[in-house]
Amino acid sequence: MYAVVEIGGHQYRVSEGDVLFVDKQSDEVDQELTFDRVMLVNDDGNVTVGKPAVEGAAVTATLLDNVKSDKVIVFKKKRRKGYKVKRGHRQPMSQIEINSISVSSASKEESSSEEE
Repeated sequence: MYAVVEIGGHQYRVSEGDVLFVDKQSDEVDQELTFDRVMLVNDDGNVTVGKPAVEGAAVTATLLDNVKSDKVIVFKKKRRKGYKVKRGHRQPMSQIEINSISVSSASKEESSSEEE
């Protein structure tokens, strides 16, 4: 079973047990997070696509750690003017582990009635 979920403006394909890095969510480590903006759920070939999100579907995750991403170098220069600026940026990220993907029984009944 996998799902496509929107977290912080980005879409991720997740399964149970996946560990991924997303935009910073919270300061509390070991916090339980719930994402209800699920775009698609594939349950062993039974695909449910949302319009735009699947009603009653949710993904729960645990916040493992808050870290910074790799450094991005920003370098500006104007030729023959003696102007050079070098800056670096590290985006704050959260490391999360996907615990479960749940779909309510009402949305399963709707998807089966649409197929008939």
